[in-house]
Amino acid sequence: MHGGGTVSPSSVLGVLRKGAWWAADYAYVSWWQVAGLVRRASADDWLHPEPRVEPDVLLLPGVYETWKFMHPLARALHDRGHAVHVVDQLGFNAGAIPAAADLVAEQILAEDLRDVVIVAHSKGGLIGKTVMGRPDVGDRVAGMVAINTPFAGSPYARWIPLRSVRTFLPTDEVLTALQAQQVPNHRITSVYTRFDPHIPGGSELVGAHNVQLATPGHFRVLSDPELVPLLVEELARRVPR
Repeated sequence: MHGGGTVSPSSVLGVLRKGAWWAADYAYVSWWQVAGLVRRASADDWLHPEPRVEPDVLLLPGVYETWKFMHPLARALHDRGHAVHVVDQLGFNAGAIPAAADLVAEQILAEDLRDVVIVAHSKGGLIGKTVMGRPDVGDRVAGMVAINTPFAGSPYARWIPLRSVRTFLPTDEVLTALQAQQVPNHRITSVYTRFDPHIPGGSELVGAHNVQLATPGHFRVLSDPELVPLLVEELARRVPR
């Protein structure tokens, strides 16, 4: 606003721009959620790339997402030689973070995964960090690339009366305990976008390698053209020497 109480054209354009970004973000998530429901892909489809390169990848989706929502990343990493593991038992990932971490840990042990790198979206990054801090499987995880993960929570969670979303409140006990647990942070790369309508405070994580991408939106960042090259680079950094 100017002195006369009028709204500046730049302010209007800013609001319209963010509105367009928000609409595009929800169009993206709607398309890929439907695609995930109709896609017949199996959890075993990405386990045997030829030729195979290290490290193996473990995909962890966000809340109300199945692993199939991350299908484009699974395919891209498999095509580049990485075995991609998923946790089918997470379903739509609406459960509590500790319970989800239990499922992930069970699968890591059952498949005897070692030096695996977690690639996670949103809530998946909170689950991944929980797993990295566990004494039974933490040392089996070489690192994690977390994409738009609300490490410090989101104030918007207070407006949605669902336990699966309320867990993202900045004051949530699980979330505050995770924030205090900083030992794994140096093994985490936090990737985030310049505008995330779900996480107004951003996803920067103290002690982690933080990378900002250009594509705005909480979901559309998964289609950012720089994301796959970044993932490949981060995976190469995590190969045991």
